Amino acid sequence: MDPVVNTRTARWSSYLVAFLITALIFATALYASNYFNDQRIADVRSTEDDISTQILSTETQFDLLTEHSCTDVTENVTPPSEMTSLGSELDYLEAQGGNQQEITSLKSMYSLLEIKDYLAMQELAQKCGQKSVFILYFYSNNGDCTTACEEQGYVLTQLSSEYPGLRVYSFDYNLPVGALQTLISIDNVQDTMPALVINGKNYYGFQSITAIEKILPQLKTLQTASSTQATPAK
Repeated sequence: MDPVVNTRTARWSSYLVAFLITALIFATALYASNYFNDQRIADVRSTEDDISTQILSTETQFDLLTEHSCTDVTENVTPPSEMTSLGSELDYLEAQGGNQQEITSLKSMYSLLEIKDYLAMQELAQKCGQKSVFILYFYSNNGDCTTACEEQGYVLTQLSSEYPGLRVYSFDYNLPVGALQTLISIDNVQDTMPALVINGKNYYGFQSITAIEKILPQLKTLQTASSTQATPAK
């Protein structure tokens, strides 16, 4: 047989093997990526269900305040860390570019849970005198607030870690959710991201930790993470 033909055949065989191996690696990576994204979505939905149940429980407890002490309610409120954890999961999913329709649905549900928690905690603070500090954080994923919004998110995460009693609610300004758009309208939040609503006043542009602590001196009245860890268990 012609050695030239043999060489060409061997070369094409090598190309075919390399192609098949590459295709197999790509298919495996794609399957793994989809699998782990589906798992994360399932975990997020499970956490949403838990938080939704806790919020409903808190709202029901408000109706029983006339017969029970505020302590019975405040001991069972949703920890801010759980809301923050769920938000981080959603941020990760969005960054990974998963199923956008599914992610938008999850974000919509999460936004509604945040609004319900915000209203419930406000009522709890008024009726029971609980020390609560709230920050509403609005961001945009339309490419017009990439660096500033990321940095603002890091700052708020750091503050939440330092002050466990601080409740930060983050919202995608452009999410088409009726309740969210109503909240934006009520607080008169302009389309200038990032935007913070603190004590009924709007702040636009990046706000550092020092700036927020100056805006919210009552943060100092909250128990810090270090003091929480130093408190002996009873």
